[in-house]
Amino acid sequence: MGLFAGVLAGLVAILHLGFFVLESVLWARPTGRRIFGLSREDAETTQVLAMNQGVYNAMVAVGLGWGLISAEPALVSFMLFFVVVVGVFGAITVKPTILVLQALPALLALGAEFVTG
Repeated sequence: MGLFAGVLAGLVAILHLGFFVLESVLWARPTGRRIFGLSREDAETTQVLAMNQGVYNAMVAVGLGWGLISAEPALVSFMLFFVVVVGVFGAITVKPTILVLQALPALLALGAEFVTG
């Protein structure tokens, strides 16, 4: 894996750690409610679901980190492809900005991997 592609994949991993914190730690707090546009009641009602999403995002970061540290480009590519698919699905079903915040960075990293291979 090329340096540029590795850096981009590392940034995707960091983004997903941030998503983990937002969904699993900050969801029902004022910062999380503001970011996600939730009322206190809605945040409290959905907090367990958000924590589950957050753990998934943490595991994406772990998978990317594992692939980068162990120099397994196939694992990194798989995880990036996974993020792109889930990001597209989220953009269609939840909020279009997910396409930019989640799918696009992963797609750029995946593209850099294929170009620099």
